Amino acid sequence: MGAAVSGGKVLVAGASIAGPALAHWLRRRGAEVTVVERAPGLRPGGQAVDARGVTKEVIRRMGLDAAVRAACTDTAGAYTVDADGNVLETYRAEDDGGDGFIADIEILRGDLSQVLYDDTRDGVEYLFDDLIAELTQDADGVDVTLASGGRRRFDLVIGADGLHSALRGMVFGPRERFIRHLGLVLAFYSVPNEFGLDRWLIEYQDKKSGRSALLRPIQDATRAMAMFSFPAADFDVDHRDIEGQKRLLREQMDGLGWSTQRILAHLDDTPDFYLDQVAQVVMDRWSDGRVGLIGDAAFSSSPMSGQGTGLALVGAYLLAGELAAAEWDPKAGFDGYESRMRSFVEANQEIGRMHVQVLNPSGADAEPGAEPDMEAFMPLIERALNGVELPDYAGVPDSGATSART
Repeated sequence: MGAAVSGGKVLVAGASIAGPALAHWLRRRGAEVTVVERAPGLRPGGQAVDARGVTKEVIRRMGLDAAVRAACTDTAGAYTVDADGNVLETYRAEDDGGDGFIADIEILRGDLSQVLYDDTRDGVEYLFDDLIAELTQDADGVDVTLASGGRRRFDLVIGADGLHSALRGMVFGPRERFIRHLGLVLAFYSVPNEFGLDRWLIEYQDKKSGRSALLRPIQDATRAMAMFSFPAADFDVDHRDIEGQKRLLREQMDGLGWSTQRILAHLDDTPDFYLDQVAQVVMDRWSDGRVGLIGDAAFSSSPMSGQGTGLALVGAYLLAGELAAAEWDPKAGFDGYESRMRSFVEANQEIGRMHVQVLNPSGADAEPGAEPDMEAFMPLIERALNGVELPDYAGVPDSGATSART
């Protein structure tokens, strides 16, 4: 496949964060990229996602530091409060060099998705409101049939289609084999800012029940983002049944103090409701022949790790770089990507599990978990933030090298 060095065709499934980020790097490395997305357009809103540690360097190399920072939430810090709204603890964005509880770079998932899409839309083919219906691979390529009826052949197909990845199910096996439910459910949606938020996030935790409610500022000061979490030993709600999810949230938040009931009053008129289990994806391999996985589809660390976006952006840089360095040989490229990413992924998944354990050790009736031993915890945090090398990939094609260095 040496001829593909400057013209390989790659299909990426998913246009949230990992997909467009991978499209950026694949295009710069010389590939012809198509992104297929089952939604009719980009999904707005969502949780605030963070860029910490080495991820900030990836954003700089993309040439997107200014664009990402311009779209940030500009959160000054966070308060934890009791049921009456009295402040218990204060965290500031500058704590821990900008890599603490509130990250230096904090941006709504939908806003980061928009930045990445705007960056790639002119050089990448996007197919919205479509998905992969069938896929067959052979030694030389992958034949893909799209739900819209189109038939195409690609050199590589990469799944960046999230926790519930349809491509993963199609190629690697049923979701139950790979998804590990961590015992929590998260919901978030935007509400009118009638709560007096001014660049400060407010969080209320009911330690007895394991439930929490949170409000955070967003760029539009007239609105705020609400987030709820609650323990759930299992989770069988259809991730497409929005009305069922809203009923579940109301039931679970019944009787929770602070501003919870005022926030729930906006549930029916919010434009961007989302609820899902807190889960990780654990796989022995992230590739099969000419089909690979990236982001949550491959190695979800769960929102409780605070590093899902970091894994997606770092993974995109390394996957494209390793494929190009291997002259687009799938096995060599995927193997290089896995060997560079695996330890980084495992550290972040461990932090995600530890965070859940502190919040909800073994169900709603258990006492909150003990805080981790920080002296033992710090090396793990360092591995999770910076424990991956970013090669320069000198000698590998890079059509955007100049803009990335500015």
